[in-house]
Parts: sequence; structure tokens; C-alpha cells
Amino acid sequence: MKKWLLVLAAVLLIFVAGCAQDNGGNTGNNAAQNQNAETNNEAENGANEQSEQPAQVEEVTLNIGASEIPHSEILNFVAPILAEQGVNLNIVVFNDYVQPNVQLYEGELDANFVQHQPYLDEFNAERGYDLVSAGGIHIEPFGVYSNRVQSLDELEEGAKIAIPNDPTNRGRALLLLAQNGLIELSEEAGTSATPADITNNPHNFEFVELEAAMLPRMLDEFDAAAINTNYALQADLNPLEDALVIEDAESPYVNIVAVRPDNQDSEAIKKLVAVLQSQEVEEFILENYNGAVVPAFQ
Repeated sequence: MKKWLLVLAAVLLIFVAGCAQDNGGNTGNNAAQNQNAETNNEAENGANEQSEQPAQVEEVTLNIGASEIPHSEILNFVAPILAEQGVNLNIVVFNDYVQPNVQLYEGELDANFVQHQPYLDEFNAERGYDLVSAGGIHIEPFGVYSNRVQSLDELEEGAKIAIPNDPTNRGRALLLLAQNGLIELSEEAGTSATPADITNNPHNFEFVELEAAMLPRMLDEFDAAAINTNYALQADLNPLEDALVIEDAESPYVNIVAVRPDNQDSEAIKKLVAVLQSQEVEEFILENYNGAVVPAFQ
């Protein structure tokens, strides 16, 4: 009987020891699992923290040509907005319409903001260029100015009227004069009208063609002059107050951002045009130019 008791006691001791080992193993496994879970959570939290940080915006610089007023003023207004989007503007101011297109075509500029679509079309045809519009921004109503008379009716017989010498703006000036009854043009003339297309000139006006940028400076030399609004503004002429006649807001001569075909779809150009066509720019134009410059994207 004692032997059986001893055997039973031994079996119980072995069983208890086995249970203790199992519990110890489970405890170790649980600790390891808990440690792994904590490590995984830390890694996951770290990844979340990294994902919550704003992605670094790659900065680019756009070299853009512009007329002084209003183009460069509008670009200077949007420059801080674009900088926040990683696009820095290097604004190069020009006093003519030729070099901005030449330098754009040759790659010295990434874009320009100086002209309307009809002028670009004419320039491309003349030079064999393929520059394109990335978007329309505003209209600058074209006007006729004078330091000698207060209205077109006061122009005397044989008065000298200065007009731009580039094909598009020359035609634009003659069309404006025709619309106000000073002359008549042939039906085929269109936007490329020249003095040779005048079919009726009842007051024998003399038309003198000059570079557009010179017209405000030469205004005293003529009885009247048809002047682009950007050059009028530079000469402190107020189109709404000083112009004898002016185009209305329905003018088709929308000023555009011109680019090359190889960069017209770049992200930087898209951001530039998007900001230029934003509500902020619309408000800036309306508040600063009092109708002398009209947004074309309203």
C-alpha cells in the first residue's frame, strides 16, 4: 500500500511540474506577443505620423515675359500664391511685342503674357512659329486718344491719326474707327485691315503707322492716335476717362499666356494659368483697373 502511495505521489509531482512548465511557456509567449504588438504599433504610428506630414513640393522657376502694365502687375500679384505651390516666377518686363515671342520660341522664356490671340496668330504665320495659348486672362479695350480734341466730331478735314504698325493692332484700330463712322472698310478686310482697305474716307484723314509702344509718346504730334490699353496706362492715360472711343467688353482680343507646345501641359504652366484665372485675380483686376482691364474668364 505504501508503494502505491509513493507511486501516486510521484505521478502528481510530475503532473504539477508539467503544468508549471506550460504556464511559464505561455507566459513567455504572451510577453513576446505583447512586445511584438507594441513594436508593430510603434512602427504603424510612426508611419502614420510620416504620412500626416505635408509632402515636399518640388520647386520650379518659370521665366515669363510681360508688358509692364497691367501684365507684370498681375503677375507680381499672383507670384506669392504660386510660390506656395512650388512655382517661382522670374518676371521679365518688355516694352515691345516681338522679343517676348522670339525669346519664348528660342527657349529663353517659358511663357509670356503680353498679347492677344489674333496678334499671336499673325506672328506665328509671319515667323513660322508654333507658339500656342495656355489660357485667356483679360481684355484691354482698345481706344482712340487725343490731346487736341474732345470728341471725334471735332477732328478737322485732313487730320492726322496715328495707328499701330503691326498687322493685328493696325486692323483693330481701323475697325474701331470704322465702327464709329470715321471711315468705311471693304467687307473682306477683317482684322487684318490696312489703310488700303479703306473704301470711304469722307474727311480725308491721314493715317500714320508707328510702333505701338511709341504712340503715347507721340500723341502730341497727331490729332488723334489709336493706342493699346497697356501702353495707355503706362502713359497715365485713363481709358475710361481719356479715350474718345473705346472697345466694349465683347472685344475678341483676349490677352493670353503664350507658351511652346513642348511645355503647354507642364504642371507649372497649368498652375500659372489656374491662378491667373482665379477669383482672386478677377477681384484684383476689377478693383485696380476700373474697367480699363476686364477679366476674360468671368
